[in-house]
Amino acid sequence: MPQSPHNRRALGVVFLVLFIDLMGFSIIFPLYPAMLDHYLGTGGGGWLGETFANPDKRFLVTVLFGGILGSLYSILQFAFSPVWGRLSDRIGRRKVLLITQAATALSYLGWVFSGQLWMLLATRVLAGIMSGNIAVATAAVSDVTGRENRSRGMAIVGVAFALGFLLGPAIGGISAQWNPLTAHPGWADFGVNPFSVPAAIAMVLAVVNLVCIQWGFRETLSDADRETARQNRAHADNRLLALFRIPVADIRRACNTNFWYTLSFSGMEFMLAFYVTQHFGYTAKDIGMMFLFIGFMLILVQGGFVRRMAPRMGEKRLTLAGIVFMLVSFVLLAAVVRQSSLFVALGFMSIGSGLVFPCLVALVSLHADSAEQGRYLGLFRSAGALARAIGPILAALLYFALGSGITYAAGAALLILPLAILAHLRQPQREG
Repeated sequence: MPQSPHNRRALGVVFLVLFIDLMGFSIIFPLYPAMLDHYLGTGGGGWLGETFANPDKRFLVTVLFGGILGSLYSILQFAFSPVWGRLSDRIGRRKVLLITQAATALSYLGWVFSGQLWMLLATRVLAGIMSGNIAVATAAVSDVTGRENRSRGMAIVGVAFALGFLLGPAIGGISAQWNPLTAHPGWADFGVNPFSVPAAIAMVLAVVNLVCIQWGFRETLSDADRETARQNRAHADNRLLALFRIPVADIRRACNTNFWYTLSFSGMEFMLAFYVTQHFGYTAKDIGMMFLFIGFMLILVQGGFVRRMAPRMGEKRLTLAGIVFMLVSFVLLAAVVRQSSLFVALGFMSIGSGLVFPCLVALVSLHADSAEQGRYLGLFRSAGALARAIGPILAALLYFALGSGITYAAGAALLILPLAILAHLRQPQREG
């Protein structure tokens, strides 16, 4: 498919939408340890708050709190990504993006005034339900790229992710240094909390994104593909069983690879903030800078290497290489004792993640028919979201029971499974 001016413009808008969306989404990442001190340390949180008061159990509760928030979001993402994906196949990408982005802005507004733990959880529920917009935007990339340049299009998605994760955590860590209650303690009566500034920034970004979609995004799904999807609406997916009933074997293998890879990666990634807080005394700002380093590495890999090498080496080989890099990084993290070693391990992790994500997405897209891009990419996202719902909690429990070394060694061992599954996946042929 030649890259027409319309297609190039559509790719640019999708890139901007994903970049802004991921930037707002990742603002919360470096704040988890500090958020515990606010919501549980002030006597809230029921059983969690009471357990947190015991110094001997404080670290366990810290990890579990982060795991609960991360898992809550991912469970909802798992359930709703196929819903939004199939709906976008029927009514178009633009309408679904407008709906989900508007609701996402409302969730961030709620976070600004989340004075109690239950209010914070409610905003995460709404944000999780609407997180399927990422799969919809990814499907829009598939609409405007041909098979011969699909991986390059997905690499653009990867760069948007990397830039979002580059700036989002940094913004969150830096902006959290200003607590509005210090200057205006009375605002607490309205639900304003120490994290209202990062929340307000996330809300502004979501509103900007909504404006970009409204005025800059033209529908990418053809009328013919939309009509085909409407005729197939009787085959709507059960979100859980559909993952085991995907009729295309290679897409099923890609989704299974994504599940086991993400199960390992999400747990190890989620523990990083707690790990560096415990071992190196990192603050929210320090954690934000750590994610800044990871995001910079991701940009180098996805913005340069993947776009150039995927047509030559194939997405399958690059994905295999990425998982191997990730395995090595977890082995290094299991033995980290100095900050210099930490950043070497994080470099390997960034390279691995930068290779795996865009190439796996491209493999699913290349094996899917044009009328079912939203459906299969939604299921692919659901597989990853289900893994993210399980991974952080499993890693948190393992971390507490056996320590960081065993936890990261177990994460490395688990990556052998997606390597084995991926070995049986066919590299799709390109046109031309």
